[in-house]
Amino acid sequence: MEERAQLTVNGETIDLPIITGTHNEKAIDISSLRSKTSHITLDCGFGNTGACTSAITFLDGEKGVLHYRGIPIEELAEKSTFVETAYLLITGELPSQGQLDNFAASFTEHASLHKDMLNFFNGYPITGHPMGLLSAMVCSLSGYHPELLKTDVSGEEIERMGAQLLSKVRTIAAYTYRKSINKPFIPPRDDLKYIPNFLHMMFSAPQKEYTPEPAVVNALQTLLILHADHEQNCSTSTVRLVGSSWANLYACVSAGVCALWGPLHGGANQQVIEMLQEIHAAGGNTQKFIDKAKNPNSHYRLMGFGHRVYKNYDPRAKIIKQRAHQLLEEHGIHDPLLEIAVKLEEAVLKDDYFKKRKLYPNVDFYSGIIYKAIGIPTAMFPVMFAIGRMPGWIAHWKEMKEDPKTRIGRPRQIYTGYAQRDYVPIAQR
Repeated sequence: MEERAQLTVNGETIDLPIITGTHNEKAIDISSLRSKTSHITLDCGFGNTGACTSAITFLDGEKGVLHYRGIPIEELAEKSTFVETAYLLITGELPSQGQLDNFAASFTEHASLHKDMLNFFNGYPITGHPMGLLSAMVCSLSGYHPELLKTDVSGEEIERMGAQLLSKVRTIAAYTYRKSINKPFIPPRDDLKYIPNFLHMMFSAPQKEYTPEPAVVNALQTLLILHADHEQNCSTSTVRLVGSSWANLYACVSAGVCALWGPLHGGANQQVIEMLQEIHAAGGNTQKFIDKAKNPNSHYRLMGFGHRVYKNYDPRAKIIKQRAHQLLEEHGIHDPLLEIAVKLEEAVLKDDYFKKRKLYPNVDFYSGIIYKAIGIPTAMFPVMFAIGRMPGWIAHWKEMKEDPKTRIGRPRQIYTGYAQRDYVPIAQR
């Protein structure tokens, strides 16, 4: 029997269908609410509103569960690669060896940028934020590849577009970093895999090749996999909303980069590092900062704790914490910020104030420490996040394009301004 919900408005009752997801999650379908009652719902921040159905990522914030296409994130982080995970997200299935080889080969084919695009880097100031350049460069790709701007694309065509974008974003990101330190660009190599090639373009010198340690590659691989998708977050929702107008993939992803730029989203791990540095500079007294965060008269927040969706320990944070320790131990790096992070986490997890509010460490708490150990500066942290999130954005854009139920996004509002007033000429004001 189909489940229904009843809503009574001014004495009139209407039936609304209930949609059930794979894991028995429930949603009341209010698509007909306005036409039947002339009312809308108000949900600031969309915390209780589903904008679509999706088969890409499942997230249970109460239990701390995250699956990509049905596969637990713990298994992918342990056994998969970023390129394979990208294929899984975009196509819906794990690839055969031949499919994976072809997918990876397309990354090599499209790694280089058009020579005219280098002029964009020359015109961007060294002091400009890398995310601004990344967004502009991604959008400008549409000018160099107009053949991919068709609105009726689907299936394998979108997969080819996705592979091309994933490859070029890696090069754009590396060149953005080189621009920020006023160093010459290092071109990609055909013989290197995705992550070693990225690190090569980041850290090699014209006369000195950079060869990353396996622990560095593994740590970065894990971070990119963990960031690859996270359901209908701010940036992914932005990609889908822009895409609902049938805007091209480059424009939609460029908008996603801008949404990710915000300190409450992709910039959060930078704030964690800055917080740990502040605690270290103040003598390492974590309790002082914990008390400050608990003070009702203070606006201070401990960065890296709590999540809009997770009300349990973020499963990604557990994995990243382990990788951070492994990386620093294998390289013999003594980082006082990691010691402060561990001490801070232990204290917070024992504190009733934070436990009551379910403020557990999130993915941003340890990721910045790994980036810092690799040698990636804090301004590049959100760029790294964007590289990781790229497969998810492409997958959601593809899913939206192929869904016949997709309509252009057009939220309503409740107007609270003046009812009506007359225009007053400027001389009489």
